[in-house]
Amino acid sequence: MDQNQYLDMDSYRTGNQTASFMKRKDNGAFWGGLVLGMVGTLIITGLLVLAFWNAGKAAMQKNGGGSDGSVGISSSKKKTKDQDFVTEEMITKINYIANLIHEGFFLDEVSDEDLENGIYEGLMNALNDPYSEYYTKAEFEEIMQSSSGIYYGIGAYVSIDNETNLPKISGVFKNSPAEEAGLRTDDLIYMVNGEQTYGKSLSDVVAKIRGEENTTVNITIVRDSEQLEKTVMRRRVENPTVNTEMYENGMGYLQITEFDDVTTTQFLEGMESLYQSGMQGLILDLRANPGGNLSTVVQIAQNLLPEGLVVYTEDKNGNRKDYKCKGDKEIQIPMVVLVDSNSASAAEILSGAIQDYKKGTLIGKTTYGKGIVQSIIPSADGTAVKITVSGYFTPNGRNIHKIGIEPDIDCDFDGTLYYNVENPVDTQLEKAKEVLADLMKK
Repeated sequence: MDQNQYLDMDSYRTGNQTASFMKRKDNGAFWGGLVLGMVGTLIITGLLVLAFWNAGKAAMQKNGGGSDGSVGISSSKKKTKDQDFVTEEMITKINYIANLIHEGFFLDEVSDEDLENGIYEGLMNALNDPYSEYYTKAEFEEIMQSSSGIYYGIGAYVSIDNETNLPKISGVFKNSPAEEAGLRTDDLIYMVNGEQTYGKSLSDVVAKIRGEENTTVNITIVRDSEQLEKTVMRRRVENPTVNTEMYENGMGYLQITEFDDVTTTQFLEGMESLYQSGMQGLILDLRANPGGNLSTVVQIAQNLLPEGLVVYTEDKNGNRKDYKCKGDKEIQIPMVVLVDSNSASAAEILSGAIQDYKKGTLIGKTTYGKGIVQSIIPSADGTAVKITVSGYFTPNGRNIHKIGIEPDIDCDFDGTLYYNVENPVDTQLEKAKEVLADLMKK
C-alpha cells in the first residue's frame, strides 16, 4: 500500500464572521468606521481607475496583449487530455498581471518566488477542497518531519471548526507548551501575533504558530464567547502517539492521539504492557484524534478485528481497493471506544470498523465526518501537492463523509468538571469504565 496515503482532517501540530460570538465594546465605532472606509475607498478607486487602466494597457502591449488592454483568451476553448493546460494566452496574462504588481500598483514588495507559489496554490484552491493544497519545499519538509512524531512547536493539534470556519485547537499534548499556557480542546484561534486567522488556510495559520525553539507566539482564542490572550513558548515536542494506563478490576486504557509512522510499534508495545499487567477489558480512546496514515490505521485494525474488510476506497472512476484483515490477531476481551467530534478520518475508519463488527461499544459524541483520502505527491524540485484521490467506506459500506459516526452511547464531555483543579473528572471516561465493567461481567 502506498505510504503517501493520508487520512486526517487537515489537522496540524501546531474575520468578520467572528462578530456574532465575539464580545465587542466598540460596535458603533466599528460600523461607523466601516462606512467611512467604504466611502473613502470608492473615492480613491474612482481617481485611480484611469491611471491603472492606462498603465495596464502599456504593460499588456509590452507582453503581447491587445491595444485595449485585453488578454484575448477565448472562454469557448476546451483542452483535450493530450493538450498542455498552460497556453500561450495564459502565459501572456500571467506576465501581464505580474508586471502590474511589479510596476508599482501593489503597495508592498513581493518576490517572483512568492508569485510563482501563488500560482500553484491558486490551482489547488480552485478545487474548492480544504484538504487539497500545494506545499513549498519548506512546508513539505515540515509535513514529513511532523509524521515522525518529533517536531518544534507548541504541542497542539489545529484543525478547522465546521461552524465558524476558524482554526481551532482540536487536541493538546500532555506536558506541552500549549497545555502549560492553558490552551484547551475546542478553543477557537481568532488571531496569531495580532493577525486575524479568518479566511487564512490552515497551513498558513500553523506556519505562524510554529517557529524557532525558545521563542514565543501570541495566540488570541475565543472560549465560551470570551476572548482570551495566550502567550506560548515554542520548543521541541515529542508526541508519544500512544498512552496507556491500568485501572482497577483489570481495566486497561490505551489512547491513540494520531496515526503516525511510529504509532503501530507504540500500539503493540502498549497492548503488550497492558496484557502483562493483567488487562481483562480495554478502553480505546480515539478522542481528538485527527487521523494520519492509512497504512498505520489498517495495521492497528489488523490487531483488533476479525477476518474481513477493514475499509475500502473508491476513486472517481469507481475503482475500488480493499484493505483486509486476516483475523488471526482478533481481540478476545471486551472493548469500549471513546470518540468525539474531533475524532476524524483514520480514527473514524478504526471506530467505524469496530462498530460494524460489533467488537466494541462506541461512547461519546458523533465523530467529525471526514470520509475521503488524500495522497501527497512530491515533485522533483522538493515541493509537493496533497490532493483528494478517493472516498472510503466502512466494512458495511457506510459513507461517513460530512456525516460522522454516531456512538452507541451518547455521552457529553463536561469541561467544567474536567478542568477542576482540585478534583478533575472526565465524564466520558467514567462512562466508559461503567460500561466496560458491565461487559466484563458477562
